[in-house]
Amino acid sequence: MLSSSTRLLRVLSLLQTRSHWAGPELADRLEVHPRTLRRDIDRLRQLGYPIHASSGVAGGYAFRAGQALPPLLLDDDEALAVAIALQVAAAGTVSGVEEGSLRALVKLEQVMPARLRRRTAALRSAILPMQRMGPTIDAGVLATLATACRDQLRVGFAYRDGKGRSSTRTVEPQGLVHTGSRWYLVAWDPARNDWRSFRIDRVEGEPVNGAHFAPRPGPGGGDLRAYVAGAIAVDIQGEEARVVLHQPVAVMAPRIPPAAALLEAIDDTRCLMRCPAHQLDWLVYWLMSLDVEFEPLGPPALIERLRAAGDRVSRALAAHG
Repeated sequence: MLSSSTRLLRVLSLLQTRSHWAGPELADRLEVHPRTLRRDIDRLRQLGYPIHASSGVAGGYAFRAGQALPPLLLDDDEALAVAIALQVAAAGTVSGVEEGSLRALVKLEQVMPARLRRRTAALRSAILPMQRMGPTIDAGVLATLATACRDQLRVGFAYRDGKGRSSTRTVEPQGLVHTGSRWYLVAWDPARNDWRSFRIDRVEGEPVNGAHFAPRPGPGGGDLRAYVAGAIAVDIQGEEARVVLHQPVAVMAPRIPPAAALLEAIDDTRCLMRCPAHQLDWLVYWLMSLDVEFEPLGPPALIERLRAAGDRVSRALAAHG
């Protein structure tokens, strides 16, 4: 027989694993009488946990959102996952949450058992965030847009496009997509009668949620990540650089964003990379940093820059004999 305090923790843990528990089933799981379970539920409510009880044939217990944040019960894997997420958030691309993430991480570690604190410390020493590569966004803007997506609310905002032009948009949001360096809102734009993707760092001011809208099937069969990848894919106009990479598309696609270059399969071991040829010095640096065997096809200026870079490396090595 579990002690009263241990049983309360067990009840709380089970309630968080399902949206609804039938009373008899939950009592059987805990190996207690239904009356004992009811008393435990009452104690948890007194502690601030929002537990809803229903009667009848389908009666039971359900965890509901409350007006205050009571203590959470996490198992070892969940606690480690939260600790990692908080550490990443403290150095992430969402501004305004860094300090709160650090405070929450400190509180979490204070209540962790020693075995978890050691694992968390090991993770912290091993995970070294790189310098931010993309723009930061306001956490409040992100939260407002996420709420609009969840509750199917129209949202209005001022938006500045890639050419610096400002406009006011009212859209029906479908979802948020994070590409690793930028956040995008995918939404139906009634003014254009089409789907659009909006870079959230270009949203100016605070978005305003409006009335409900009727949901519609999302673009691309509902795969919002694929839709955004296609929407932000590089548009090659004018001269292009072409390079054969000696790795299959499946290996290179996660490393080369569609906004930078297009990839086409050649065979099972090679792919063709195509990108604009207006920044060849940057392309030379990028090719060297990929750590992949490659063969430049053109333009001639790219081959000349690669040859010059190779000569420079050779001279540097020769200086060290």
